[in-house]
Amino acid sequence: MITADAVDATIFQALEAVNTEREPDDQVDVTTETTLFGVDAALDSLEFVSLITDVETTMNLEHELGISLADDRAMSRPVSPYSTVTTLRDYILELAAEK
Repeated sequence: MITADAVDATIFQALEAVNTEREPDDQVDVTTETTLFGVDAALDSLEFVSLITDVETTMNLEHELGISLADDRAMSRPVSPYSTVTTLRDYILELAAEK
């Protein structure tokens, strides 16, 4: 079973990949409270899609957890699982528990 720390590390790694494409004075904070999606998002739409793709790929390849983060289930929730690193982590752990 995957742990919360492992999921956080995967999301942080994806955020660091985003930061490699940004100017030094425009870096995304890499914390569990970083806003990923919505009005105050730290990421633009292309960076967000890249982050989700990177996280899905890493979950599959390194943790043998084949999940889809961009589906109707995620989109229909009253609180978006994409809001922050914490909400994304919790959603991934929920999907992992169902496997």
